[in-house]
Amino acid sequence: NINAGDYIFYTDWMWTSFVVFSVSQSTMLAVGAIYYMLFTGVPGTATYYATIMTIYTWVAKGAWFALGYPYDFVVVPVWIPSAMLLDLSYWATRRNKHAAILIGGTMVGLSLPLFNMVNLLLVRDPLEVAFKYPRPTLPAYMTPIEPQVGKFCNSPVALGSGAGAVLTVPMAALGAKLNTWTYR
Repeated sequence: NINAGDYIFYTDWMWTSFVVFSVSQSTMLAVGAIYYMLFTGVPGTATYYATIMTIYTWVAKGAWFALGYPYDFVVVPVWIPSAMLLDLSYWATRRNKHAAILIGGTMVGLSLPLFNMVNLLLVRDPLEVAFKYPRPTLPAYMTPIEPQVGKFCNSPVALGSGAGAVLTVPMAALGAKLNTWTYR
């Protein structure tokens, strides 16, 4: 017994969360990874940080699953490749802090949504999820069907990458700034 609303719920969740999470995850990665990388001064620290973040996300995913949500309702974000790009920008510019902020921050913002999209493509189809995990919704005859307008024009990847790239640079700068507080 399935309502159209179940499918709409999972489809909207998938695409909306993709954009929102891409922006929030890329900014979180930019702040934390650049903070630790510049604190140690060692390229590779950002990747190490991203690995820890990935493990934390496994735990969070387990918590959602324990609450009764589908196993792939929460998709583990792909932190590590973006952090490797941040490490690379720092290493390739001979440990230039400003290059790490500008180039590394931009690369994190642009790449994380792309890597996340690869992840999202592997998630079960929302229709399949809707059959297995029906949501409490209106009766079928009252459930509105959303019009599929601009299906290929409004790209969540472009939206996530665009917003991510704009926001990660100031976040990377913030992460770098957190290393330089002095009390003199």
